[in-house]
Amino acid sequence: MSELTKLDVAAVADRYAAAWIARNPEAILALHAPDSTFRAHGRNEEVKGKPALLKEFTEVFERYPNFGVETHRLLLGDKHWTLEWDLTFQPPGKERRKFRALDVVEVDDNGLVTSKDTFFNFAQVKAALEA
Repeated sequence: MSELTKLDVAAVADRYAAAWIARNPEAILALHAPDSTFRAHGRNEEVKGKPALLKEFTEVFERYPNFGVETHRLLLGDKHWTLEWDLTFQPPGKERRKFRALDVVEVDDNGLVTSKDTFFNFAQVKAALEA
């Protein structure tokens, strides 16, 4: 893998993270290929295509008020990256909560996301939602 490829993937990953941190489903969607897929493993079936992705990403921000990200590791590869992170959120009138997640994201030759798989630490999810 060339350094140029690595830098391109890093730039795509940075733009993608910025759209999530901005809580902007339309900006996230703009970085996805038309037939892109998303799967939150253990929570739902595969979501495919831009209309379904827009609905899913909008619901993420509704489900986790004041959504935030704490990054732990970003591993870059040829046309993919893996991100280990904490999803943070704060229900109205309550303390901030978080749980660990891992994303595996693949991109096409144009740098558009073709698939995003998210894996959660479900013990932490349960504890965060019940707190």
